[in-house]
This record gives sequence, C-alpha cells and structure tokens, in this order.
Amino acid sequence: MKITIIGTGYVGLVTGACLAELGNDVFCLDVDQKKIDLLNSGGIPIHEPGLEEIVARNRAAGRIRFSTDVAASVAHGVLQFIAVGTPPDEDGSADLQYVLAAARNIGRHMTGFKVIVDKSTVPVGTADRVAAAVREELAARGDNTEFSVVSNPEFLKEGAAVEDFMRPDRIVIGHDDTHAGLRARDMMKLLYAPFNRNHERTYWMDVRSAEFTKYAANAMLATRISFMNELANLADQVGADIEAVRQGIGSDPRIGYSFLYAGAGYGGSCFPKDVQALERTARQYDRELLILRAVEAVNDRQKRVLGEKVVTRFGADLAGKHFAVWGLAFKPNTDDMREAPSRVLLAELVERGATVSVYDPVAMPEAKRVLALDLAPEKLSRIRFVDAPMDALDGAQALVIVTEWKAFRSPDFEEIKTRLVQPVIIDGRNLFDPRLMTEQGIEYHGIGRSILTRK
Repeated sequence: MKITIIGTGYVGLVTGACLAELGNDVFCLDVDQKKIDLLNSGGIPIHEPGLEEIVARNRAAGRIRFSTDVAASVAHGVLQFIAVGTPPDEDGSADLQYVLAAARNIGRHMTGFKVIVDKSTVPVGTADRVAAAVREELAARGDNTEFSVVSNPEFLKEGAAVEDFMRPDRIVIGHDDTHAGLRARDMMKLLYAPFNRNHERTYWMDVRSAEFTKYAANAMLATRISFMNELANLADQVGADIEAVRQGIGSDPRIGYSFLYAGAGYGGSCFPKDVQALERTARQYDRELLILRAVEAVNDRQKRVLGEKVVTRFGADLAGKHFAVWGLAFKPNTDDMREAPSRVLLAELVERGATVSVYDPVAMPEAKRVLALDLAPEKLSRIRFVDAPMDALDGAQALVIVTEWKAFRSPDFEEIKTRLVQPVIIDGRNLFDPRLMTEQGIEYHGIGRSILTRK
C-alpha cells in the first residue's frame, strides 16, 4: 500500500520504518529540512534500538523516502498518517497547531479519496477538528472530494518501540459508520492484516473512544508509578521493604507486576503531557480528575527525592562537595531528556554549590543541549560530562543512580569503593540488593528499602 507519514519524530519515524519493513511504499514528510537531510544521508534523529537498521534497509530497497514536499506527500498515499508533535500548552492542554496544519495541507492538495489517520496523541474530539479543517480547505476551492478521519493511537514504549510496533498486543482503530468511514475501515483492516494472522489484535470502536483510550492507558500507567512511589516513601518511614511489597501485591493476577517499580519519578514525552491533557479535557466539561491531579503532584514530588536523600546524608550546603551521577535519560534505551528526573536532581545539586560528574551511555549530547537551557552558564559549568561510568566516580562523595541502564546493573563494586571518596550509593532505581551492598562495605540508600540498611 502507498502510505504517507506526516512528521518524522519518534512516532512518525518508527511507524513509517516498520510499515515499510512490511513491504509498503512509505513517503515520510517533515517541514524540518535539517532532519530530512539527516535521514537522507543515512542518519536518524533519535536513538531507538533497531530503528537505524530498518530505515537503512528500506531506504536501500526504495520502500521509504524522506522529503519536505507537501504536495508530493499528499499525492502519494491514500492513507495519510498524521504523526506530528502535540506539545503541552501553557494551560496543560495539547497544542494541536501542527495536527491542524497537517490536516489543512491535506485538504489543500488532495484530489481523490483519502483516509486521514490521527496517529499523534490527541484529545477527544480532535478528529472532528481535523475533519473540519480538511472540509474548509476543500470548500475554499469548490471541491467535495470524499475523505474519512480515523483514530489509530500509538502504544509504543521508548526503548522498545520497534518491537512494540512489529509485535503489538493491541491495535486500536476508531472510525465512523458513514460510507467513507466504512471504506476507511476496510483499508485499515488491509494495512494491519499482517499483525492479525495469528489472532485478532485489532479493537474497533468509534473515533472518540479510540482517542480516549490512549489517554486512559497512559493515565493508568502513570497512576501505578505514582502509587508505588508514594508507598515507597512511606515504607522508608515505617520500616518496610517496598521490593517485598511489590512482589507481594504483583503476584495478585488482578494487579500484576508491570509499572510497580519504585523510583525517581516518570518523565518522557508521553506520561507528563498526557496526564495534564486529560485533566484539561475534564475541566472543559466542568469535571475534576482528582486522582490524576494527585498522580501529577506525587510525580513532581518524587523527582526531588534523590536530591533530598543527598541533603539528608551530606547536609544542605553542598559547596566543595562533588557527586557522580549515572544515567541522564528519563529511561534506558533512549536519549530522551524530556521531563527527565536527572534534570531536577542536577539543578538541585549545583544550586546548593556542588559539582557533578555525569555519564549516560546514549543521552550525553541531548543532555548537554537541555541542561544548557535549564541552567545559567555558571551553574552549568559545575557539571562535567565523562566518557565512562567509572570516570565519574573520581573524587565524588557518593554515586547517585538515576536511570536503570543494563550497563549499571553489575558494576565492579571494589572499583567503585576505590574511586569514591567514601563508599556511598544513592540508588534511584533500586538496582542493587541492599544486603549485598552492606556485605560489600557500601553505604546504600534505595527508594523504600531503608529497613535493609539500618544498623
């Protein structure tokens, strides 16, 4: 099938590359010429395991191309996927300017039937606004060409997006029951047929329910994370081990183990903005989502927990003290620094006068960019970026772990003790067994596990 992907960001590039891998003819459009030049020269603008190889293979086979030519992109595909960004506006609502601009471009240039697929994460009712924008452009030139707007939200985890796309646990598609909507359903069914050979993975529903499903899913996962983080902080006070609690409640099949790990808070491009956008949608209907308000407040508070643990151990005045930080990206297997807990921690440390050496296997370039936006030059100068994790430890009072990269899971603890000024680890992801740390002679501070290191 001929498919157009509008937007070559995280969702658009993964979607386009994976659909090309299945044999489709994919045209990827972006207004950013530098990004298109990078893609055409063999690079990719994001880090995602396996993605670069798929893009290279399908570019060589002629199944995927990248361009800034809007007219050509509309002419190419009957299926027009809108996969542009929907950043949070000042009031927390999703900014739909890029989605609607894409819709207007389609309406301006289309000459035959199109299925317009909302792949971006958008609030309930966006499909109606997209359809209105297309109709307005068609009307301006006296055209009554038929089209349909479909909702097909993505459920991709950063760091595992290719696997998630190629082996989906569900495919959600919302369409209407008009003649055009049923025609669109048939085309979407054909597109996703390769994923349903073993068993049916597609959930068909109305458009608004599909739009709502995406927000509901992310809100539920964010709720589980904040719930466990709040319990972990209480566990530290009452003398319980949150890891034992996690296993105890996760064994209940009604609860399960996923997204029950205590840590330093969630970040990234999805959970923070989607929770805010869903709250904003509720306010538009004079409703308050009290649970989600609490989820967001708990997460904001949790991002400060590592800094508080440093202050509790070393004092409020950190002038003259040096710390090592492992992990900068909001999660492993990505270079995404959006809403990353490391940004809150580093701002806290340097504000209190500390210097910091930091290491991340992938996110260093992106971290340098965003930290330059976060911090004044004199504060940024207190942060040193090193080329190897152990190099961050020299002269440090403690090691603080923020991101659970696999490379951090089995370090040489004897070398850690040798390199640090004193053997202190503050573990924001509970990577290590507290009892083993005690046996190793390391002072260990996890999240919700203080009972195991009390003397």
